[in-house]
Amino acid sequence: MRGKGYRVMDCQGKETGRQGHQQRPDAQDRKERQEQEVLTERMNRIKHKIMVLSGKGGVGKSTVAANIAVALALEGRKVGLLDLDFHGPSIPKLLKLEQGQLRSDGKSIAPVEYLYGIKVVSIGFIMPERDAAVIWRGPMKMGAIKQFLSEVAWGELDDLIIDFPPGTGDEPLSAAQLLPDSDGAVIVTTPQDLALSDVRKSISFCRQLNLPVIGVIENMSGLVCPNCRTVIDVFKRGGGEAMAREMGVPFLGRIPLDPGIVEASDDGNPFIYFQNKTETAQAFMKALDPILNLKDKQPAPVILPMASRTAAAATKIAVPVSDGLLCAHFGHCEVFALLDVDMDGKKILRREDVTPPPHEPGLLPKWLHEKDARIIIAGGMGSRAQGLFTENGIQVVCGAPADAPETLVMAYMNGTLATGPNVCDH
Repeated sequence: MRGKGYRVMDCQGKETGRQGHQQRPDAQDRKERQEQEVLTERMNRIKHKIMVLSGKGGVGKSTVAANIAVALALEGRKVGLLDLDFHGPSIPKLLKLEQGQLRSDGKSIAPVEYLYGIKVVSIGFIMPERDAAVIWRGPMKMGAIKQFLSEVAWGELDDLIIDFPPGTGDEPLSAAQLLPDSDGAVIVTTPQDLALSDVRKSISFCRQLNLPVIGVIENMSGLVCPNCRTVIDVFKRGGGEAMAREMGVPFLGRIPLDPGIVEASDDGNPFIYFQNKTETAQAFMKALDPILNLKDKQPAPVILPMASRTAAAATKIAVPVSDGLLCAHFGHCEVFALLDVDMDGKKILRREDVTPPPHEPGLLPKWLHEKDARIIIAGGMGSRAQGLFTENGIQVVCGAPADAPETLVMAYMNGTLATGPNVCDH
C-alpha cells in the first residue's frame, strides 16, 4: 500500500518505497494543507464517526465493534469498519475476511466489502503473513491512520466504526486529533474491578481530548447456563453500570457471556446476524439505541493543526463552592466557580465565580448550560439531576472530594482526580 505523501513501511517498520528529497518548509506546509483538505473532504461524506475503546485487552472490544457495524448495516445504513489495532487486528478473523486485500489505483485505496456492503479496512489486510508482527513507532502509526482515513475510498457513509487497540496510546490519540468532529466513543468493559479501573482511565482520556463518551457497554455480564438457564456471574455483575454512574457517563447495557458468541466469532460469523434470535443479540440491539439515534452533524470545516486550535479547545468546567472548597451538595452552594480551561495544554485560563439563582428543581442544569459550562465536578448528585445535566449537554463527574476548584480541575485534566462514592442517591 502506498499513499501520497507517505513513506511505505512494511510490518517491521522498514521502508519499502523510495524516500524523496527533503522538502522546503513552505512546500511541506502546502503539502500538509492539501492532505488536510483531502482528509476533510473524505470525512465530510461520513455522517457519524464512532470510536470503540477499551482500557484493557480481552474484554471483547473487537467483537463489539464488528457487531455494531453489522447491526447498523442491518438497519439499512451505509457502514464502514476501520480496524486500527495494529498489533493484534481481529476484524479479518471475526468477519471471515482473512484473505481480504486492499487494492490501490494510485489515487485511492479500495476497501474490502462484507455483508450488506460494509466497507472494511484493517492493517491485517496488508500483512505479508498472518503471524507477522507490526513493529512501528508512533509517527509510522500516525501516517498509516492518515492514509486509512484520507486515502480509502469510503464514499458516502452513515457510520464509520473505528476499532482501537486497548489502552490510551498513539492510535486513539491520533484519530481523536484527526477527527475532532467525531460523535464520540463507545467504551467496552467487563464487570470485574481490574477491568473497570482501566476503563476509568479511558473515560478520563476522552474528557482530556473533549471526546464525547456515547456510553459504556458491560460485556461478558453473566453466563446463562444452556441447560438450566441459571445465570452465573463469572466476572461479577453490574460493575460497568455502577462505574458509568459514578463517572457521569451513559450506560448502554449488558451483554451476556454466551458460548455461542465464542463459536460464532471463531467461525467468522457475527452473532448479531447469524444468531439474531438469541437473548445476547437482543440485548446487544437494545444497547445500540443511542447510536442509532445519533443526530446528523453539519460537515466539518478544514481542521487546523493542533497548535492553532488552543482557543477553540477551551472548555468551561463548573464547580459548586462553599467556604472556598467544593460543596458536597451542588444545589446548596454559595457560588459556582466557572473555570475556562485548555484541555490540550492542561491549563486553567481564567476563573469566574457566579452566584446561582434560587434553588429550584431542574433549574441549575439549564442555567449552567446558558453559562456555557460543559462539565460539572460535584460531590454528590441524584440520578434525576444527572439526567437533566446530560440533557443540557453537560458531563457530570460525581464523588469528588472537598478541595479547591483549581486543584480538582487540574486533577481532572491530568486524569488523576480520585472520586469516591456518590453521596447523593435520590
